Amino acid sequence: MNAERPFLPAPLAGLIGRLPQWPPSTVVCAALNLLFLPTLDAETKQRLLRRVVAIQVSDAGLNCRISLTPIGFLPALRGEPEVTICASAWDYYRLARRLEDPDTLFFSRRLTIDGDTELGLMVKNLLDAIDWTHLPGPLGPAIERLRRLAEGSGARH
Repeated sequence: MNAERPFLPAPLAGLIGRLPQWPPSTVVCAALNLLFLPTLDAETKQRLLRRVVAIQVSDAGLNCRISLTPIGFLPALRGEPEVTICASAWDYYRLARRLEDPDTLFFSRRLTIDGDTELGLMVKNLLDAIDWTHLPGPLGPAIERLRRLAEGSGARH
């Protein structure tokens, strides 16, 4: 992959990093409930139940903490994450569009998993199985606008 990856413009990243983390966590949960929850089998749901996972976007200062509850994914307002998955917005975008392999990002240290390794690998594999390219409603266009913003910013890491 090209070493010159776009990153969020510093002013935008600074603004996002100062915002409360609950709203982005809610958006992630809504997407997971819509796209992901219906595909989970009972055993996987049981393995994920009440486990706190942090999904961090390194260049945006986002730290979305989520947990699977009996009624679906919800923001995790209490408890420390058992595992943290972290990458840049650009790398998450490339994963979502299936332009990058998660193992390539992991072994190049652009995708990190800290904490419970077994849980982290399970979540990474489950997230990789979601077809983010077919997001309903405004989510797909929103991701596309973020891509154009990142590519057009001229910001490089």
